[in-house]
Amino acid sequence: MTSVFHGLQDSWWMFYETFWALIFGFSLSGVIQAFVSRTKMQSLLGDHTAPSIAHASFFGVISSSCSYAASGLAHSLHKKGADFTASMVFMFASTNLVIELGLVLWVLVGWQFAAAEFIGGALMILMLWALLPWATRGLAISNRGLSMADDQAMPSNPTLRDAAGFAIGDFRMMRFELVIGFVLAGLATRLIPTHIWLSLFLNGHGWAAQVENAVIGPVIACISFVCSVGNIPLAAALWHAGITFGGTISFIFADLLSLPLILLYRKYFGPRLAYRLVLVFWGVMSLSGLVTDRIFTALGWIPARHPVAMSIRHIGLNVTTILNAISLLIVGIIIWLYARKPGEISDFAIDPVCGMQVRKSDAAAIATINGVTYYFCMEGCKESFLSRQAQ
Repeated sequence: MTSVFHGLQDSWWMFYETFWALIFGFSLSGVIQAFVSRTKMQSLLGDHTAPSIAHASFFGVISSSCSYAASGLAHSLHKKGADFTASMVFMFASTNLVIELGLVLWVLVGWQFAAAEFIGGALMILMLWALLPWATRGLAISNRGLSMADDQAMPSNPTLRDAAGFAIGDFRMMRFELVIGFVLAGLATRLIPTHIWLSLFLNGHGWAAQVENAVIGPVIACISFVCSVGNIPLAAALWHAGITFGGTISFIFADLLSLPLILLYRKYFGPRLAYRLVLVFWGVMSLSGLVTDRIFTALGWIPARHPVAMSIRHIGLNVTTILNAISLLIVGIIIWLYARKPGEISDFAIDPVCGMQVRKSDAAAIATINGVTYYFCMEGCKESFLSRQAQ
């Protein structure tokens, strides 16, 4: 019980050190999502040429979301006419190349991991661009190919209140993953001896250890059930326990390979395509981590390893405390903005299942019950809502 208590303490201090990074990331993401229409996104993703892949990457970066929502958004974009490869690139970018992820990495494990996120993420996108058209060859991929005129066109005049809604919606959607991630990381550092981790990952075997760690990292991510920013604390624990730099990067990138998401891919695309996607994703994540490791080793950028111990064990007058105080002020402003009554004509609604804010004109799914229209971030939320109504 003492170890559990100390593990939970570690979880709290991890959260305390990264609180400002999360708030800054969610806030900036909310502003961007409010002022960039998804309809505009899909109009630029009609094929997998270099410009479309660049657009998919850019829109993914500014549309940060949890892995589950990202998969739903990518599926929705594809159904409405976006190219399949461009949609998958969008999905990867929106979970692996986002601001809050980089900030939390910087705080917990150093700037090198934050830099590796973007360098390795760019490598993953290039690999996906090359491999996905080949891997999906011969498979029929459903695409309704809707034109922009087929969408519900509604005038959108976004405000800061709408930006606050996106920030709060993203937090609602990811709160469980964040809590689970911090708790698992804190407990892992106290309850799982280092030799247990070392038994899972080769250590001190040169190139063989590099490859094995990069391959096993995504497997651990698959069974940890934690996605997006939520897996960063656990990645920090794995890194300090002995996994290689490349293996840690592969683990971070593998937030799109958790077991529930694999089942979701199967539902979206059918078993054959889903299993091919899993193999491609696994290979791309592992190879990107391995190549990034080699690049950073050559540059001498591999950070020093040290035991997981939060540098702050009390709340005092320091940079972290000041940043957290500013973040609390930002939270207050966000809540105040969100509490204000929206305009009579608003293009934004709240998903009644996950709490995420969505733009009505390009919602991933819509349902009308007893004259009331509901908007959803993905088909899964709609199906869950309809099943509840049928009970």
